[in-house]
Amino acid sequence: MEKNANPEMQKIADKIKNIKNGMLVTIEEDGSLRSRPMRYLQISGTDILFLTGYASGKTHEIKNDSHVNVSFADDSSNVYVSISGKATVSKDPKKIEELWHPAFKAWFPEGKDDPNVAVLRVAVNSAEYWDSSSGPVVHAIGFAKAILTGEAYHPGDNEKLSIDK
Repeated sequence: MEKNANPEMQKIADKIKNIKNGMLVTIEEDGSLRSRPMRYLQISGTDILFLTGYASGKTHEIKNDSHVNVSFADDSSNVYVSISGKATVSKDPKKIEELWHPAFKAWFPEGKDDPNVAVLRVAVNSAEYWDSSSGPVVHAIGFAKAILTGEAYHPGDNEKLSIDK
């Protein structure tokens, strides 16, 4: 992954580089939240890009209300990231070509020229991460110290980021 000129987005890219699958949350017409798994394919500037079905429920929900959240979790390394932004959907053939992988034929049988394939772009405006990736011994010592001293246990880094465009 190439380095990002935006330092906040670089932090996000570094946290999710090994996670790949996130849960995309959209808002349905009645205001309820809907979540589904998505595989992010690229971080471009302050945007996160996915391929999606143009005629899918998520694209209809995004047209109605573009506010979305994408969350990433890696239990094995104790890294969690929550990203908020606004989503758009396009049928940009150059970007589809760039993001395409043959495995996507499972969803788009006609390949990258399938009329249903589209790019979902999340323009990130804020993010928060929790990173407790220190080893288990460090966590055990910190946890024991908190119990013995009565001080709160802080297992790792937590930061809320505003993304400047």
